[in-house]
Amino acid sequence: MTYELYYWPGIPGRGEFIRLALEDAGADYVDVGNQLSSNGGGAGAVSEFLHGGEMGKPHFAPPVLKAGEIVVSHVANILQFLAPRLGLVSDDDASLVWANGLQLTLTDFVAEIHDTHHPIGSSLYYEDQQDEAARRATIFVQERLPRFLHYFERVLSVNAGNEAYLVGTAHSYVDLSLFQVVTGLRYAFPRAMGRLEPEIPEVTALVDRVSQRPKLSAYLTSDRRLDFNEGGLFRHYPELDG
Repeated sequence: MTYELYYWPGIPGRGEFIRLALEDAGADYVDVGNQLSSNGGGAGAVSEFLHGGEMGKPHFAPPVLKAGEIVVSHVANILQFLAPRLGLVSDDDASLVWANGLQLTLTDFVAEIHDTHHPIGSSLYYEDQQDEAARRATIFVQERLPRFLHYFERVLSVNAGNEAYLVGTAHSYVDLSLFQVVTGLRYAFPRAMGRLEPEIPEVTALVDRVSQRPKLSAYLTSDRRLDFNEGGLFRHYPELDG
């Protein structure tokens, strides 16, 4: 099957969590937003699909994945659908539910990361809410950042061995998602992460292992991997970095 991913062009954003799973599994997919408009891609194609398009099912926001006649929205929902098909999670109920719970925790984490630079509203520029962002980021760096990362450190410590995973004893899509979050945090909050990472050795080791997976490593060094930038979820504003 050729999957179709609908997400805005030019930014990794929430679509990157889906790309990582597809790339790591070597799946065949089309990144519609980053295709030329002459080939049926671009922001216009994404917008049209969100409004219902050929499937007649409107969606609130991307990412959206089309798999044949099935259309799925929301990062955690898409990954819960994709992962068993791509061999990125065991298909027993206990593993599926545990993995989805971890992914939803990452969803909460990502929302808090985003709100450090847009605490008032996404419709406003950062410069329009800079004072509020400074207050929000201070609390995030001091309290929420360590709380989330220490939680994932505890999960990995429970599974500790030569190679610790978040779900059971095998690599899963949640490992990929944690990799993306940590990588984004290193970009957005390098000083805060530099202080915190010595406290989370299992998380750091997992991120290193994920980056070395053959298919993923090839993707990370390719033109398909979009750079973090100040238009996405993870933004580097030095004044917010503790």
